[in-house]
Amino acid sequence: MLGQQILEVLLPEQRLEESKTILAKYPDRIPVIIERYSRTDLPVIEKNKILVPRDMLVGQFIHILSSRLHLSPGKALFVFVHNTLPQTASLMGCVYNSFKDDDGFLYMCYSTEKTFG
Repeated sequence: MLGQQILEVLLPEQRLEESKTILAKYPDRIPVIIERYSRTDLPVIEKNKILVPRDMLVGQFIHILSSRLHLSPGKALFVFVHNTLPQTASLMGCVYNSFKDDDGFLYMCYSTEKTFG
C-alpha cells in the first residue's frame, strides 16, 4: 500500500500539519511520498519523502528517480498515482492538484511494469 510507512507512523492531523508547514516554507514545491510497488524487483529508494518543483515534468521526475535508484540506462521505470500512469509531459504541480491526498501529500508508486494491480 502506498505511503504505508508514513501512515503507520504519523496521525492524519500530524501529516496534514507537516504538509502545510512544507507548503508554507516552500510554496514552489510539492511534498511527494514515493514508494516501490511491492511486486517489482527494483530497489527501495532511500529517502521516499521528496520535495519536487511544481513546474517539473513527470518525465523529469522519472529520470531523477531512475538516477537515485541507480538503474541501468535501458531499464524502463514507471510511476503511478491512484493506480494510473500520469503522462510524462504533465507538470508535477498539476498531478499534485488532481491527486493529492487529504493530508496534503502526493502518494506515488514506482515499478518496472506498465500495469498496476
